[in-house]
Amino acid sequence: MRSILIGGLAASALALAIGQANADEHGIKIGTVAGPETDVMQVAADVAEREYGLDVEIVEFTDYVTPNAALADGSLDANAYQHEPYMQSMIDDRGYDFAIAGHTFVYPIGAYSEKFDSIDALPDGATIALPNDPTNEGRSLILMHEQGLITLDDPSNLEATPLNVVENPHDFDFREIEAAQLPRVLPDVDMAFINNTFAQPAGLSLDDALIKEGPNSPYVNLIAVRAGDEDREEIQQLVDAYQSDEVAAKAEELFDGAAVPGWTEDEAE
Repeated sequence: MRSILIGGLAASALALAIGQANADEHGIKIGTVAGPETDVMQVAADVAEREYGLDVEIVEFTDYVTPNAALADGSLDANAYQHEPYMQSMIDDRGYDFAIAGHTFVYPIGAYSEKFDSIDALPDGATIALPNDPTNEGRSLILMHEQGLITLDDPSNLEATPLNVVENPHDFDFREIEAAQLPRVLPDVDMAFINNTFAQPAGLSLDDALIKEGPNSPYVNLIAVRAGDEDREEIQQLVDAYQSDEVAAKAEELFDGAAVPGWTEDEAE
């Protein structure tokens, strides 16, 4: 069963809307961000039910912050939508006690434009929209640094913001926007960095991105749990189900090559 929550709900409202996790002795609740990643998780849930008799309830969210709040307050058993740098930034900022139960996919971020066909055509003074969450903003700026478009004071700083840009020879105007809103603002800016979570549902193909991450991106998404739950039987059964050929095939179908399995053969055994 899927429940849809609107981003920004308070933790208390979450508890009422979602209910308490672990209501079923052999069932779990996992949070995802609404869109194709949820469809991929549904395949994992079907595999887990078939192979282990595990009842997986998927709870959909529309933002990046609320799924971690729900995990922390016990409304969820796990979530699957974020990469480790983002999770670590939330741990540092909010004191969450989370752990990694398993890895899912790399969803490369891309820079898209409805006005220009190549990065070389981008004019001086162009308006660039960036995701405003702590790590994906830095992720975008690092890509621009690597392209020689800007210079960062520390290109290894995963939480870089426009304040860390020390050279901006093209006088780009940076706009910090909530990630989910970036496809909507794309017509109003010259270029926008959009996570594949939101790019693909908006009809954007990574093949059309002016800049995109390569397959060796460190931003592998993961299944996050509360610390101490990473070896819990139900959690590991879900991880095993997720790291299956059926799930990989579904991701290939939905993302057209823009979802790269992020688990090793040893991890998937």
